[in-house]
Amino acid sequence: MVRNAAILVFIIALAFFRSAAQPDSGIHKIKHIVIIMQENRSFDSYFGTFPGADGIPVRNGVPAPCLPQPQGPCVRPYHDGYDLNAGGPHSARNAVSDIDGGRMDGFILNAQRGRRGCAELDNPACTNGGTRIDSVGYHDGRELPNYWAYARNFVLQDRLFQPNASWSLPQHLFLVSEWSAKCSRIGDPASCVNELQNPDRPRDFGRRRAPGQPGRPDYAWTDLTYLLHKAGVSWAYYVMGGNEPDCADDAMACAPRRQTVRTPGIWNPLPAFDTVKEDNQRQNVRDITQFFAAARNGTLPSVVWLAPAGRYSEHPPGLVSAGQAYVTGVVNALMQSPDWKSTAIFVSWDDWGGFYDHVAPPKVDENGYGLRVPGLVISPYARRGYVDHQVLSHDAYVKFIEDDFLSGARIDPRTDGRFDPRPDVRESMPQLGDLRNDFDFSQPPRTPLVLPNGITPPYAN
Repeated sequence: MVRNAAILVFIIALAFFRSAAQPDSGIHKIKHIVIIMQENRSFDSYFGTFPGADGIPVRNGVPAPCLPQPQGPCVRPYHDGYDLNAGGPHSARNAVSDIDGGRMDGFILNAQRGRRGCAELDNPACTNGGTRIDSVGYHDGRELPNYWAYARNFVLQDRLFQPNASWSLPQHLFLVSEWSAKCSRIGDPASCVNELQNPDRPRDFGRRRAPGQPGRPDYAWTDLTYLLHKAGVSWAYYVMGGNEPDCADDAMACAPRRQTVRTPGIWNPLPAFDTVKEDNQRQNVRDITQFFAAARNGTLPSVVWLAPAGRYSEHPPGLVSAGQAYVTGVVNALMQSPDWKSTAIFVSWDDWGGFYDHVAPPKVDENGYGLRVPGLVISPYARRGYVDHQVLSHDAYVKFIEDDFLSGARIDPRTDGRFDPRPDVRESMPQLGDLRNDFDFSQPPRTPLVLPNGITPPYAN
């Protein structure tokens, strides 16, 4: 009996050590997923002339689309060398009129209407003078040398759509929870209903509801951190201190306010999620300086989101060059980190910002998809110079995290033990591609591509 028990212990121990010695394969070579979310650019506005991508259609060497305006001739997309852009209004209503039944021709009309209506939500033309209609302008490698270098050396996604057809707050709610909703009862996920345009807003952005309601904003439905916490997977949401974007969009109505890790905001929604509060996870929303320390020390959490302040976000009136410098600094820090060989970086822009794009988004449900935005995949296992033509949305980031760390579990009220009445499980939509196609896990880890002009803290305010 003792001998048999000893043999059993030996077999179990041998199996354990063999398992421990087996190297990770496929997606599980990725131990750190970093999502860098910038603001307010369409795919065509940044990569519309990138070789091999589905960019702006050209006929006889001239952009073929010609967009109507209220008076005067139609306007074709043109190269815009300005560092400061305005774009156009970008509410859910504006998405519908920009898309215009698939004709993709409402961008100038919307921008000009926005200039006349400076009480309009999400109207950058009201904050930078509105002197130019630049919603059909595009940049290229002259203004975007580092972004284009990442595209040439890693992966560019030219069918990445924002997950819903609306503005920044719904986008960031989808980014961490796959839903944008409004809950009638604080703390009750069953009371939440689908809300594409007006989910519960931070207090300093609450002019469309009575201010000062205690406990608001309150996001009672289930988010990804709930599943990560249950599985013991580390995460952090790093926030840059500075001016919030809230009042930059609506500067005629309120003075700028400060963004901090404890400020529930349109780019920082997690402090207002009940799951984050109930699981004592609010300390995982951290100052961005801690990100650089973790990268340097090789102590990055498994799942990382980064939220810039307005100046570095590329959200008008933020400069294109400032945002590119910030992103370059983040990517350089990751490439020089001990964690580089096990990291996947996803860079994207939360919504189209009123800028022109020629591809009509597919409809997957009542919420979207929204318009096409740029997407980059940077990793030692990323394919080199690959343009991914799969239909994707930011939902694919959540799906990749779940496949890597959660054995494919989804944010699904039927299975995750926490009911909310979301209309569907976005990660399981049949239209959604698979980010694993952007990687070659059989290749040796690639060496870093450290680029010039990156900036790191301390950031200017």
